[in-house]
Amino acid sequence: MVIAKAWFADLRALVGTGAGYDRGLRPDDAPGVVGILAFEAAATMARLVSLHRALCEPEVLHLRSNTMRSQGVAYLNSTDQFLLFRLACAESMDDLDRAAVAISRLGVRCRGALPRGFANIYADLKAGEIIADPDRLGLGSTPKAVEKRVRKMARYVASTARLYAEMELLSELEASERKKEQQWRRYSGPIPMQKPIASDPLRLEIKSQRQRVRRLKEESLWSQSQEKVVDRMAKAAVSVFTRICAVFGQFVPGLPTNRTGLRPRTYPIFTSKYSSGPMERPIPRESNIRNSAPILRTREVMARSCTNWSEQLEAPPGTVGGSGLAQRYANVIVLAERLHLTRAAGDGRVDREKAGEEAALREELYGLLPVGLRVAVRAKLRECWRKDGGVVDEWLAKGWKEAVGRILGWLGPVAHDTVRWQEERNMDRQLRFDTRPRALLLQTLHFSDKEKAEAAIVEVLVGLSCVCWYEERRFDSSRPGFDEHD
Repeated sequence: MVIAKAWFADLRALVGTGAGYDRGLRPDDAPGVVGILAFEAAATMARLVSLHRALCEPEVLHLRSNTMRSQGVAYLNSTDQFLLFRLACAESMDDLDRAAVAISRLGVRCRGALPRGFANIYADLKAGEIIADPDRLGLGSTPKAVEKRVRKMARYVASTARLYAEMELLSELEASERKKEQQWRRYSGPIPMQKPIASDPLRLEIKSQRQRVRRLKEESLWSQSQEKVVDRMAKAAVSVFTRICAVFGQFVPGLPTNRTGLRPRTYPIFTSKYSSGPMERPIPRESNIRNSAPILRTREVMARSCTNWSEQLEAPPGTVGGSGLAQRYANVIVLAERLHLTRAAGDGRVDREKAGEEAALREELYGLLPVGLRVAVRAKLRECWRKDGGVVDEWLAKGWKEAVGRILGWLGPVAHDTVRWQEERNMDRQLRFDTRPRALLLQTLHFSDKEKAEAAIVEVLVGLSCVCWYEERRFDSSRPGFDEHD
């Protein structure tokens, strides 16, 4: 057995072997239930469950066989799947690092060795150091135990999310009651009006809502022991880290291998029968990364990124994300897709009621375009008018419509994934407790080649402009098209 590090010996001395009280805390200061920290704990649990599910075998196979090989990712981002795997690993590790920070913060007042010393344990795991006696810390979990822990965490997240929603509703009801009482005092006049009685419907609803909140507090993380909650999250974080090493180890140089003393089969390792294409090959140590997109990384940068994963997720110059336009371009593509679907659904016929909505949609779409993109669209339109003699006939409009559909077929999913990624990372009150696997940066516009993305957007907008121009004049419509902005 490898001798434990000095900090671990000190940690065991602080924790003690008796009742387990931390010598740095008075008995009356001993941590109790989670309480108001339940929402922060639930958000961290949701992140861990999401990572666990994203790293399950079906999801990783989908990432390898579908996401990385999709036309939009291959054309705009990269065809180098080793590089894409490194980006996926970097984002997973960055998410886990954020969860680890929250676990460490919640474990400061805990007494157990794992919750209180998690920051040091996690740092050594990342560094590839060996931990003595992992079973003593509860880290040697079997796959069955890991799955059971994740399911229990998911249930706690769901109940805490319901508690959050019910507490918000209770706050709104209580605010309405206060407003009603203020109005009663203001307008009662010299002869006071009868004060609302206890059977008032609003008060009865508030009483019922308080009972509902009280019941959910007992079922959720609110009433759970902080010691047990942090211990459960710490073990889950270690399990997720082990899984990341198992999935990405052969593709990411510098990622710690299974030298942590953990059981190697905590998660199943993929066998060759599940491999597809070049992903099965181990990455050569001295191999150069060949890629046509601007997310090219040298070996030196990749090595540094293994210590700072967020650095690897920064979009370099020449990408859409590096220009700060990922969200804006995604919105443009989504609006263009809506306009295309509207036209395709009715064979160009738009009734009077929808005419105004479509006009507003086109104005919004045009307003989102940066100046440079507007200039490119105008120039492309002029070129098309000169080439076609200023006439768009039925066959030309049909060709443009088909071309727009083909481009949006691979450009649209990347835009939707960009919007989804932004929504998931904005910590919206609804999505912060979401335990589903999240979108990855590699499938968004973040790393997309800016010139290629802009060229595709211009083609879509010019095609839509020509289609709208033809169909509006065909059906005697007076609504302006994109070409009216020249």
